[in-house]
Amino acid sequence: MMEHQRVLIVGAGPAGLCMALKLKEAGIEDFVVLESGDGVGGTWYWNTYPGCQCDIPSALYSFSFEKKLDWSRPFGDQREIAQYLQEIAVKYELLPHLRFNSRVRDTVWDEAQNQWSVSTVAGETLSSDFVVSAQGMHNEPYIPGLQGLESFAGTHFHSARWNQDHDLAGRKVAIIGSAASAVQIAPAILPQVAELTIFQRTPNWILPKDDTPYTPEQLEQMRADPDIARQTREEIFSWAEATVGLIYSVEGAQTEELEAAFAQNIAVVEDPDIREKLTPRYLLGAKRMLMSNHYYPLFNDKKVTLVTEPIERITAQGVMTVEGGFHDADTLVLATGFQGSRFMSTIDVVGENQLSIHDAWKDGARAYKGMATQGFPNLFMLYGPNTNSGSMMYMIERQVEYVVEKLEYMASYERARIEIKAQAEAEYNERLQAVLTRIAALQEDVKGYFRAASGRHVTNWPFTMAAYTERLREDDIQDYLIS
Repeated sequence: MMEHQRVLIVGAGPAGLCMALKLKEAGIEDFVVLESGDGVGGTWYWNTYPGCQCDIPSALYSFSFEKKLDWSRPFGDQREIAQYLQEIAVKYELLPHLRFNSRVRDTVWDEAQNQWSVSTVAGETLSSDFVVSAQGMHNEPYIPGLQGLESFAGTHFHSARWNQDHDLAGRKVAIIGSAASAVQIAPAILPQVAELTIFQRTPNWILPKDDTPYTPEQLEQMRADPDIARQTREEIFSWAEATVGLIYSVEGAQTEELEAAFAQNIAVVEDPDIREKLTPRYLLGAKRMLMSNHYYPLFNDKKVTLVTEPIERITAQGVMTVEGGFHDADTLVLATGFQGSRFMSTIDVVGENQLSIHDAWKDGARAYKGMATQGFPNLFMLYGPNTNSGSMMYMIERQVEYVVEKLEYMASYERARIEIKAQAEAEYNERLQAVLTRIAALQEDVKGYFRAASGRHVTNWPFTMAAYTERLREDDIQDYLIS
C-alpha cells in the first residue's frame, strides 16, 4: 500500500525546516520532508567552499522565533549557519519527519483522488494531500556550456559542489565567474595557490561591510542580554528596508551613498586599467549587490590575473579566450551560480490536464503572491517567483504563516482541494510586472537570474518586506477555488 501524508515538503533547507516546525505547532504531524542530501541546511549544506559566508547580516538571517544570540561575527559563515539550522531541527524534533537522500523526481496530480503522487529518484512513491516546495532559488548549480570542458586534464568542479579532497596548495587555479561565490572564494584561497586567474563576464557592485569578529567579551554580553539581538535585528531590518526603497523606487533610484561606498571600496585597486575593468557600467540594483572587504585588494597581488575577454574554449591545459589569449591552469572552479530564474527546476511537476509546470512557465515563472499557480491544486511554493527581497528568512516566515493558514482553513471546513483562480493570479502578476518594468535598474541589459530568457521579471519583489507582509495578511480566500 502506498504511503500517504497530509503534507509533503520538498527540501530541508531553511524554508523546509520552517514549514515543518510551523506544521507541528499547528498540530499537523502527518507530514514528511524529502531531502536530496544527507543533512539539513539546503544551500548551507551543499555550499562548503572556502570563504562561504552570508551576505545579509546574521542577526536578520535567522528566524524570529529562534534568534541566535552569539554569532561569531556580524556576517556568519557557512559552518555557523549550517549548525544553527541543525540545532533547529533537533530542538523542534523535526528529524523524525526528515528523509535524507530522497531526491524527488516528479510529482503528479491525481484528479480523481485530489492528491499528489510523488516519486523519488530511488524509486519510492508516496501520495500526499498537499505538496510544499521548499527548494528556493539556489538549489540547481548552473553549469555553463564551455566547449572542451570534458577535455580538461586537471581537476574541475562547481563552487556549490566543492571538492574537499583537492589540495589547492601550489596550484594554478582559474575561477570562471566573478559574482557572489567567486568574491568569497578568491580571497580565501589566494594564500594557498601559486597563480589565480579570475574570468569576469560582468563587473559587480561590491560594497564594503562591517564584519569585524566579536570579542569574547562582546559575545558574553550578547548571550546574557537577548535585547541586544532584538535591537540589532530591528536596526538591520530598517536598513534593509531602506536600501530596497532607495534602489527600486519607481520615482528614481537614490543610490548616491551606496555608490560612494563602492567608490571607496574599489579605490584600493592600484592599477587604473584593472580598476576600470572592475567598475560596473550599469545601474546599481540591476544585478545582485555584493559585499566584500577582501576582493578588490586581490588585484594588487602579482599572483592574480583578471581576464575580461570571453572564453572561447577549455583545453587540456587551461583556458583559451576569443582573442587568442591562453591561461594555464590545473584547477578550474566553476563559480557560475545557480538556475535562479528556473523555479522548481529539478522536479517534473505535472498538474491538471497533464500540464507540466515547465510548460506553464515557458515564458518565465509566475505565481500568486509567489506561492500558488493556476492549474496546480494543493501546491504551494516557498521563496517562489518574485519574492526575493531583503532577508530570505523573514520572507520565508511570512510565507509559511500564509500556507499554514490555508491548510487550517481546509481542515476546518473539511475541504480537499484548493487552487488559485486564473484571474486572480493574472491580475496579481500584471500589477507586479507593471511596477517591475518601471524600475530603471531592472531594465538594464545585463545577464543574471533576475529575469527569465523571455525578459520577464521573475525574481525580485520590488517593494519592502513590510509591504509583502501586508499583502499576505489580506483576506484573500475569495481568490481561490475551494472544494
